[in-house]
Order: sequence, then C-alpha cells, then structure tokens
Amino acid sequence: MKYASEDQEGTAARPAGGPDRPTPARAARPASGAAPNHDEQQGTRNRVARSILDHGPSTAAELALRLELTQAAVRRHLDTLVAENVVEPREKRVYGARTRGRPAKAFALTDCGRDAFDQSYDQLAADALRWIAESAGGGELGEAAIAAFARARFAALAEGYRAAVEAASPEGRTQALAEALTADGYAATARSAPSHQQGEQLCQHHCPVAHVAEQFPQLCEAETEVFSRLLGTHVQRLATIAHGDGVCTTFVPKGREAAGKTVHSTTKTTKASASTAGRNPA
Repeated sequence: MKYASEDQEGTAARPAGGPDRPTPARAARPASGAAPNHDEQQGTRNRVARSILDHGPSTAAELALRLELTQAAVRRHLDTLVAENVVEPREKRVYGARTRGRPAKAFALTDCGRDAFDQSYDQLAADALRWIAESAGGGELGEAAIAAFARARFAALAEGYRAAVEAASPEGRTQALAEALTADGYAATARSAPSHQQGEQLCQHHCPVAHVAEQFPQLCEAETEVFSRLLGTHVQRLATIAHGDGVCTTFVPKGREAAGKTVHSTTKTTKASASTAGRNPA
C-alpha cells in the first residue's frame, strides 16, 4: 500500500512519453503545489522510528524497502529525526569479509527516541511495589514496607534539592523548591495562595509517577513529608494528579507561627490530605 504523501515521490518509474508527461504523483498534487501537510510528514517519521524500534538499527535502504518509500524520502525523515535526537547514525556492523567501499550507516533509536514509545515503566514500578508489599507479609506490614520505600526514595531526591532551598531567603524557599522540582520534570511553580490564606501554593503541573501513585498513595505522602522538611514548616497537600486533579497543589503557610513549626506531625497531615485532595481547606 502506498501512502499519499511526499514519500510517493520516486516510488514509481516515470511512464513513457517524454519529460513533458507528468507522473501520476505529480498529477495528484494539488494545483497550488502545496507540500504535504505537517501531520502527514510527522506520521511518516513516526513510521520510520517505529520500524527501527521493531527491527533494530537499519539503513536508509532497509527502511525504504520495508516502508515502500524512496531512499531519498527516508533520508529526509532520518535527517529530521537525527536533528530531534530521536535517532542517531552508527556504522553498520559487517559480518564476514568486509567489501570495498564505505560501510552503510545504520540508524538506531536514542534513549530519547525510545522514551517516545510506551516502555511499560509504570507497570514495572507498580509490580515492584506490589512485590515489596507481598514480601513483607501483605496487609498493614505490606503498606508499611511501601511507605518505608517511598520515604527512602524521596529522602534521596531531597538531598538534591536541599542546597538550592537552603541557599534561598526564607521568602524565596518555595520558589527555589519549585525550580528544583522543575529541573526534575515536575513543571512546578510557586504562587501566592488565595487572599484568605496566609501562605503560598506549590503547584506541580506534571507528575512522572502519577499512574503508580494512583495505586500507592504512600508516594504522595512521602513527597509531602519531604516538602515539610525542606521548607521547615507544616505543609498541607490540597490536590494531587494521582487523585484525578489537574495539578498537585501543596499549601505552604507563612508567618511567625508557621516558621517556628517543626514537622513532627507531618505523617498525620499527609494521611488526612488524601481525603481532601482536590478541595481547598475550609
């Protein structure tokens, strides 16, 4: 099956009749001479990348044969994919006696390119946590084991944020934490809370572990505890993406009383926050 895109160019031999007779592909092109739209080109590039995923490192000639495209068209898409860091050229391995001439380049997916496809990381993480719970004996023991894992994980992440937060002024610590979270893929921002609340809201617009946290809320609870320790105050989780909210929102109080509080009661707060996710406090 041929695809109605720029990649048909050169897929059929030019019919007899001389250069004045247009090829079928030329005749089918709109009178305006418009190039194929972006969606068509992107769709073909996706097919090229998927073919490399399915078959391993491939040359332009191999891809052209598989996808029924011209080598020239495949090379154009490969150039774009290389520029986008989706694929990278490598010297094709030669088995047996090497023939004369320069070895053909094979194109392989980069780590970034592989991440564009479903990797089942969420399922792997959920299965691992479930195994931890079962190995600990299930029930309350299993939940405690998952909570211990979550605390250890976020404690390690917190060490990477601590220097940035402690270097900021007391008024700028929430913003410093938001910037550190953003660097880790959480797309976080800090903003003033509504006028009736004295404090700020730390908003995470993306959560890399949302699907797993939906099954294991201990991840959200441990993260909230870490925020309390880093900011030196008692915080409250108002909403979570894992709970179905659009943004993970944490309330960070300000003022003399909040600044003097420790985090001894953090566990109590985080457990209560699961029932208040998505709602502002009264």
